[in-house]
Amino acid sequence: MPNPFRHYEGVPILDLPVDPPAPQISALQILAGKTANTSSRDGAEFLSQLLFYSASISASKRVAATGYTYALRVNPSSGNLHPTEFHFSTDGLIHWPDGLYHYRPSSHMVEQRATGNIAGKLVATSTPLVFVLTSIAWREAWKYQDRAYRYCLHDIGHAWQALSLAARSIGCESLAFGQFSDDQVAERCLLNNDEWPMLIVTLHGPSIPVSEQAPVETVLFGGQPNRLSEEQVTYPTIEAIHEATKHSKENLNTPGSPVHPSGPGEIRLPAPMITSAGFGETARRRRSALDFRGGDESISLVQLATLLASTAEALPADFATARFIQLYLYAHRVEDLVPGVYRYCPEHASLEKTKHGDQRLAAAALSLGQDLAGNACVAFSMIGDFEEACRRYGDRGYRYVHFEAGAVGQRLYLAAESLGLQATGIGAFFDEEVNRYLNLAPERGQVVYHFAVGYAVPDPRLEA
Repeated sequence: MPNPFRHYEGVPILDLPVDPPAPQISALQILAGKTANTSSRDGAEFLSQLLFYSASISASKRVAATGYTYALRVNPSSGNLHPTEFHFSTDGLIHWPDGLYHYRPSSHMVEQRATGNIAGKLVATSTPLVFVLTSIAWREAWKYQDRAYRYCLHDIGHAWQALSLAARSIGCESLAFGQFSDDQVAERCLLNNDEWPMLIVTLHGPSIPVSEQAPVETVLFGGQPNRLSEEQVTYPTIEAIHEATKHSKENLNTPGSPVHPSGPGEIRLPAPMITSAGFGETARRRRSALDFRGGDESISLVQLATLLASTAEALPADFATARFIQLYLYAHRVEDLVPGVYRYCPEHASLEKTKHGDQRLAAAALSLGQDLAGNACVAFSMIGDFEEACRRYGDRGYRYVHFEAGAVGQRLYLAAESLGLQATGIGAFFDEEVNRYLNLAPERGQVVYHFAVGYAVPDPRLEA
């Protein structure tokens, strides 16, 4: 297993204030599109709060048989392997030097890799804070082999929403950019060749503490990246997919509309609810369920409606001119909803039934025989429209479909936690069998991600 933490040796390390205040605004309000009204006194306070509730360590687990302890983070990851790294550049933050930084979740500190106006070299617009989310594919590939590339993309989607929603909870908005030159961004962020830039996220808004400051001389510290493994295996398929998805069509002005618009389903969903669970507490408490209790426990139809509503907001990104993910759900135990398979129609807040009957065995079997997909109260298949994504954006559209799936998953995680439920992402499933079971014609998309929500069984490994 590679080291789950990247560090840079030989660079200045800057402390962030410990125990930043938790954003109190309701997590469900954030998911519904509301932005908190807050402010910070200086850049260090702002960055500490933002990163603590989007990317830091949130708990630890201990394996009783071996005594091995490992960390969990606020942003989830396939197999808890964490291929995603958070780099950022600042411009004009109060009491914070302009420059390029790398976040160290292991110590809640940042490594200063350069000084000067790096942000202006990453995006064309003027902005005080630019994040570059990167992937180290080897962290997933050592375990999941070729399929690891999908998981890296899912994790970027999760990290993107973890960052964007945390930003909203402290009073600022975000915009994601998927259209950029990979090689140019990698060079400007001083990335090692095992680390690939995947997504740029800019933050803006009055809550970011900025002031006019004298220009800072550009000085590159660089730093030596730590070695993650004694040896590393190359996966040519991953290399080839990544190289292919570097290429894009410049088609950013396509009108936004559902990829496959449809009429309303026969089941109208109730209005979503709002709970008092604060965003900060919810984000820090979120865990990936080991399994679900099954039995007779059910969720209400309004809880299901709230889960689904959390995924319906338009995503702020240059590639989000249309939604590429369609949700199908396997309803096992939902009050006032007959067991079966349903297609979610977000534009009408309704469900269309596509299969009748108990789906617990089918959901588990399709999810690589994993019981948790059948023990959950509801499981999901996320269906991605690759044809439309690639028509709009070329092969780079392959990334965007998976980014959106991860983003939807992160929103489901936080909504479930706010409702007193737990959730887990499921990256392992039988692709073709799912497509056939849902009667999907090729032009209607392919399965890209599974997800499950219910009442979690206790995890004996959890220590904090």
